[in-house]
Amino acid sequence: MITTNRIIWSGLLLVLTTAGSAALPDRLGDQTFPSLAPLVESASPAVVNIRVSQTVTRRAPHGDEAFRRFFGIPDSPRGGSREIASAGSGVIVDAERGYILTNHHVVESADEIKISLINGQLLDAIIVGSDPATDIAVLKVEADDLTDMPFGDSNAIRVGDFVIAIGNPFGLGHTVTSGIVSALSRTGINRDGYEDFIQTDASINPGNSGGALVNMNGELVGINSAIISRSGGNVGIGFAVPAEIASSIMRQILDFGEVRRGLLGVSIQTIDAEAVRALDISVESGALISLVEAGSAAEQAGLEVGDIIVEVNDKKITSGPGLRNMIGLMGSGEPVNIKYIRSGETQTTTTVLGQQQVSSIHPGLDGAQFASSSTSRVSGVEVTVVDPDSPAAQRGLRGGDIIKQVNRRPVRSLQQLTEIASNNNILFLLVQRGDRALMLQIR
Repeated sequence: MITTNRIIWSGLLLVLTTAGSAALPDRLGDQTFPSLAPLVESASPAVVNIRVSQTVTRRAPHGDEAFRRFFGIPDSPRGGSREIASAGSGVIVDAERGYILTNHHVVESADEIKISLINGQLLDAIIVGSDPATDIAVLKVEADDLTDMPFGDSNAIRVGDFVIAIGNPFGLGHTVTSGIVSALSRTGINRDGYEDFIQTDASINPGNSGGALVNMNGELVGINSAIISRSGGNVGIGFAVPAEIASSIMRQILDFGEVRRGLLGVSIQTIDAEAVRALDISVESGALISLVEAGSAAEQAGLEVGDIIVEVNDKKITSGPGLRNMIGLMGSGEPVNIKYIRSGETQTTTTVLGQQQVSSIHPGLDGAQFASSSTSRVSGVEVTVVDPDSPAAQRGLRGGDIIKQVNRRPVRSLQQLTEIASNNNILFLLVQRGDRALMLQIR
């Protein structure tokens, strides 16, 4: 039998149960059993239920005028719109200013957002900002006497640590469950985004998206986000966005009104076992620099073509995409320490990250973000993020596309892309998407 795993963005609910078992007593003889009740009572008021309403337009049957005329169909086809609702979860992280963290996919199409507190109070919420690449959104409510949850150090958690989760599964309201951290730094879940997921042995169900993953100190260590499942139900593999990433995205949204991603300014290729043999170097893995952009953070750090980056901020770099992911999760202006190998010698350098280009260079590219390519076989400019329903998305661009040529001119840097795109009304992009090439016309 062939089975296929599916990624389901439905949030995270941690469950530890035994079918048919009764609740344990508080005490057995002279022995007292531990309880999570004090922790739950402290953390639960900071978690909210989210109800999202949106209006969708139904396409009328036989809506094309020529089609109706040919078949003699009346000119009053049934159409119109209808309202649909969905449920999610969120976490109050700033009670004084009313800021709530949740998932981008919970609120991305919302026309109206209602927040329900644990005491039943119902509040209107607005979206302050949202980032599809990390699946994080910031909401705001106006209310007094809110309770927030402090951020914990998500870098300090270890595999095997106990955690609890609080969310709104299937719209049932506050539900508290428990589990452990199964793995750290998981990637490959959302190929169009930036990832560093916490994995848990979670029982995850729709409605838990945006809920809180909490450590034993009652601190927020993750925003529950996704599962891997064959059937849509829980198989014990769930993912949460680390609190460090969520708080960084929130700070950027509040400070700048947008997410300003870091940019090193290099084109890179993955160093794998085959490349190690070909280059005769004593490196297990890393990211080989194939181009350094003029004026970039990489150039200011003294990096050169041929250098192999093996660590950033004491974290090992195993591939080109791994470096792209790590830099993309950092903000522009952040300092980074880089360890690299040049001519067989290990060296270190420090630089301050620049900012990824958010396209305003051509109206047809609005909504896309770009960086230098991080593939081992294709040079060009990578489309790192494409906002849904943006002009770039409508014209067919996707996250992960590599732009190799614009109007038949090769492009290898953001500067080259900007120069060509800003001087032409019509762009013909030669794009590498996976193992195939395609041409996109951008107007």
